[in-house]
Amino acid sequence: MDSMHWPSESELDAIRERVAEIFGREAQEVRVVISPYRICPLGAHIDHQGGTVLAMTVNKGILLGFVPSHDSQVLITSGQFKGEVNFSVDEVQLPRYKKSSSNLHEECSWGNYARGALYALQKRNNHLKQGITGIIYGTDGLDSSGLSSSAAVGIAYLLAFESANNLTVTPSENIEYDRLIENEYLGLRNGILDQSAILLSAYGCLTYMDCKTKAHKLIHPPELKEDPVKEMKNKFKILLAFSGLKQALTTNSGYNNRVEECQEAARVLLKATGNDGAEPILSSVKLEDYEKHKHELEVTHAKRAEHYFSENERVLKGVEAWASGNMEDFGKLISASGLSSIKNYECGCEPLIHLYEVLLKAPGVYGARFSGAGFRGCCIAFVDADKALEAESYIKNEYPKFQPELASQMNTETVLICDAGDCARVI
Repeated sequence: MDSMHWPSESELDAIRERVAEIFGREAQEVRVVISPYRICPLGAHIDHQGGTVLAMTVNKGILLGFVPSHDSQVLITSGQFKGEVNFSVDEVQLPRYKKSSSNLHEECSWGNYARGALYALQKRNNHLKQGITGIIYGTDGLDSSGLSSSAAVGIAYLLAFESANNLTVTPSENIEYDRLIENEYLGLRNGILDQSAILLSAYGCLTYMDCKTKAHKLIHPPELKEDPVKEMKNKFKILLAFSGLKQALTTNSGYNNRVEECQEAARVLLKATGNDGAEPILSSVKLEDYEKHKHELEVTHAKRAEHYFSENERVLKGVEAWASGNMEDFGKLISASGLSSIKNYECGCEPLIHLYEVLLKAPGVYGARFSGAGFRGCCIAFVDADKALEAESYIKNEYPKFQPELASQMNTETVLICDAGDCARVI
């Protein structure tokens, strides 16, 4: 299937017919939110420090078929998970992460993203009168994969509520709304990379974003200036290789711990330069001040700062490589980012590190790294389009040698070959 046509017309028709059948509506009434998953080739783990990032979407993601409910009720079922979401847009939503730890598993179930979307809209004084009724589908096996399926789900619900209530909301506003879902409603301390990529991307382009100023732009490869579909289809493919290790980000404190370590490094550096009144994030520290005072950091904080400043530099070099069409240099930067994630940010675990190392040796791979927070999920790789199938076969053969138990437990494809995607939208 051509990546420009995900989802296919047959997929869209099937969703419309299913929603119409279950909820007693006409198929032509059904609207569908398309919310793609994202990858971050460069800029890993620095968005929460106000760093610069490069991201894009893939032709996999969330599909939410819905109709306005004509009243305040929300009723959502899932194509993957049991149960249903049932509440009213009149209900005042409160942050879920403040619940007791004994209720945490339940409170982080799939239905909370719908309530989180309502929370974010209410927080910014949007008064909803209509609920939605529908079914949400994700690409099989890609939840908790490190592809920001959570952000894609949150954005899908935001777009559906906004569409049903005829709200005009800009992508920048929805980036903020999804941040409210993640940071305030669920209690995560992540930045705005995920939602920015999903809402701002364009087919075949990299989305460059300064996470401190919120400034963004699309980086076009040279081929896109004339015939985007023809040129991009034959240039590269994106491999998603799965470790078999799944753990929801909200149950792993490692991510929030890394954020705090970065902030403590910033505090030390800012104090050393007499700027301790500045916001304690690493983007508040000038590169020359970091170079002058980095010896004052204790070992762990020094590693976090090294990752931040070296990753920012890789992002700038990545912009140049992508704009010039140099996939070899772009890939080397991705692999270097992956190594820094292991050595300096100290994320990942044995299965992901093994998978990363296998990808680096696969035929035709330009570069590889972890996807997502690095504590579970998958690795991504950019690969020569002509060698994608050969690389897929190599990974499927080699990874089980290192992780036979995890590989044997996977009930989905261990490697997916993807194309670049587009931005989230309602059709």
